[in-house]
Amino acid sequence: MTIRTETADGVARIEIARPEKKNAITVAMYQQMADAIAAAHDDRSVRAILIHGQPDIFTAGNDLEDFMKNPPAGLDAPVFQFMQALGYCEKPVVVAVNGAAVGIGTTMLMHSDLVYCADNAMFSMPFVSLGLCAEFASSVLVSMNAGYHKAVEKLLLADPISAEEALEMKIVNRILPPNEVLDYAVRQAERFNKLPPASVRETKRLMKASWRPMVEKIIVEEAKSFSAMLRQPEAKEAFTAFYERRAPDFSKFS
Repeated sequence: MTIRTETADGVARIEIARPEKKNAITVAMYQQMADAIAAAHDDRSVRAILIHGQPDIFTAGNDLEDFMKNPPAGLDAPVFQFMQALGYCEKPVVVAVNGAAVGIGTTMLMHSDLVYCADNAMFSMPFVSLGLCAEFASSVLVSMNAGYHKAVEKLLLADPISAEEALEMKIVNRILPPNEVLDYAVRQAERFNKLPPASVRETKRLMKASWRPMVEKIIVEEAKSFSAMLRQPEAKEAFTAFYERRAPDFSKFS
């Protein structure tokens, strides 16, 4: 099992369930999540969507072996379908994070509506260290939330982000003990059952309307750069070093 879905009490739950691989996400899993969000969007009984991982891990990011075999090819790739489904979902999306949230595990949070994390959560966006670049508008959204200089630390230097820093950077709403995160997120998602759904949808749309065109433009620009850089020698060295369990050597590049 890799993605589990369940709908109960007005909440569509999407669980990343691949603990043996630290919840690393494959192309097939992206497609499953995109389909699950689309189904929840169309289900009139669903008032909110909840995404979560395992008690000790949210996601290690892309499954690199699968990623290299099936690199994203254009904006119709499953990873883009997932992020588009997430970003354009009219219903509230709540996320519960325990443990590590690497790469896409952090960038997806900036397209969600409510995010709750454990006090042992750790976030990171190691795109540059892999010879790549920021993805899914993180180049602008991190700066918008946390300021340019903090974004440089987290995107260029790939410094890890603690739960406390994530709260300070406005990536998460609240920090909770690990065994309370999921239950709290469920309760928050269930609160939408008591609210008028049309009002929730329209207010969410209006809140995003002013900056959505900019985000859409940046996502496309980042995708073009990401795709081009994936084929460059720097990325090849980074991924080779990862598989060989050694530090990458970028000294020959200028």
